[in-house]
Parts: sequence; structure tokens; C-alpha cells
Amino acid sequence: MPPGVELVAVQYPGRGDRFAERLVDDVAEMAGHVVAELLQLTRSDQVLFGHSLGAMVAYETAMLLRDMGEEPARLCASACLPPGQMKDRNVHMKPDDEFWATVCALGGIDPGIAADASLRELFIPTLRSDLRAHANYRPGSRTRPLSCPVRCYHGVGDPLVDESRLPEWAEVTTGEFTLTVRPGGHFHVATDVAGLVSDVVGRERA
Repeated sequence: MPPGVELVAVQYPGRGDRFAERLVDDVAEMAGHVVAELLQLTRSDQVLFGHSLGAMVAYETAMLLRDMGEEPARLCASACLPPGQMKDRNVHMKPDDEFWATVCALGGIDPGIAADASLRELFIPTLRSDLRAHANYRPGSRTRPLSCPVRCYHGVGDPLVDESRLPEWAEVTTGEFTLTVRPGGHFHVATDVAGLVSDVVGRERA
């Protein structure tokens, strides 16, 4: 990170060092936990970046913060249709074999892991929980949009996101909306990481 920039990563329950905790499959609940943590930090020029399901959590977090008078400086949404939209809401309901094949086809899982039956059984519940949360999320009836800038990041060829629908993200804010297209499909965030970080951070420091 550049000098003066602090990266604060979100770790959801049921993952990493929180693996023993109950999985959460509700975006609003996830966002509530994130807000509680953010309010303990120094609140200056906070930029929220979320990828896929994380983009929905970041949006909901931004709205909750806005309602508390703590709207972020910018919302960055990656690999995700506008709030309340999802290309296939039934992915999480597929049988294990079909579900796993669908997830692996996105390219974000190492082939060695994809072929390991024990790891598959370990990851499937978490992935189902994520996709269930995304499928069931509805942004609610808030009548007042955000006012902060919103920037979308789209990976060329992402099978989960219809690029033509992304400009609809502009409807969630009265501020500036921008869209950038990058190589790498759904997991474009793993392509030119330095360039992505520079774009996110550089726009806020400009």
C-alpha cells in the first residue's frame, strides 16, 4: 500500500481464522458486522471495495454508514450486477457435483484443489452459503441514494455478469459513476493486482 493508506480486510464467519464460527448467509447481517468494526477505526476517506458477493456487502455497508452520517468516500463494486440482481439465483441449489463444476468453471479454484474430494466437501458449504446470501439479497425500499462516487470493475468474459447492465449501478448514487473493464473474467482481481490497487487508491488520492 502507498504511504498513508491502510488496508483493512474483511474476514467473514466460517472462513480462515474464523472457520469455527457459524456461516452467515444474509448480506444485511454481514454488513452489520462490518459496520460495527469500521466504526471502531479512524473514519477518514474510507473506500469500500467488494468483489462479487463482497460488492453487495460493500453496498449494504455503505448504505448503513450513510444512514449513520458516516458515508464512505467511495464505493468500488467488482464482478457484480447492481443490487438485487443476479444472473442465476438457483446456483446454490444445484446438486454437489453440478454445483462444484459450476464454481470451478469460473476459474478461481486451483485445479489441484478442484480435484481433491476432501477439499471439495470442505468448501462446498461455504460457497453455497455465499451464493445463497447473494441470491436472497434485496436492497430494500430506501428512497435516498448514496452521494459518494461509485466505480465498477468488470472482467471481460465474466459469465456471471452482463456488462450491459452495469451502468445501472449509477442509480444507487447521485455522485459520479464510472466503469472500467479489465481482462481476467470473474476473477479479474487476480490479474494485474498492482494496477487494480493503483486505480482504487489513486482515484481517491487524486
